[in-house]
Amino acid sequence: VQLVESGGGLVQPGGSLKLSCAASGFTFSSSVMNWYRQAPGKGREWVAFITPTGGSTTYADSVKGRFTISRDNLKKTVYLQMNSLKPEDTAVYYCKVVVLFRDYWGKGTLVTVSS
Repeated sequence: VQLVESGGGLVQPGGSLKLSCAASGFTFSSSVMNWYRQAPGKGREWVAFITPTGGSTTYADSVKGRFTISRDNLKKTVYLQMNSLKPEDTAVYYCKVVVLFRDYWGKGTLVTVSS
């Protein structure tokens, strides 16, 4: 199982970024996918998940209405569109999948929201 995040960077408050997580090594189209984040000096926080067909999504209260999770099963990629970014969104963002009862994580991509 391999998960590779990309798309992070430096953005000003109020700006937008779109993260991607490319997956391989498991049946992507049958798997729930999650995004998490870890801010400096804090624990890892769940952000959003999406069901295998993309028909259902759920978000943490802290990002609801600003972030959108989506997926492309043909490309085996899950996305996180982040709008109206705030300094408190600064974190390393990770995607996660559970395969055969084991958690797999990518190495993360850093998002910094600062003026």
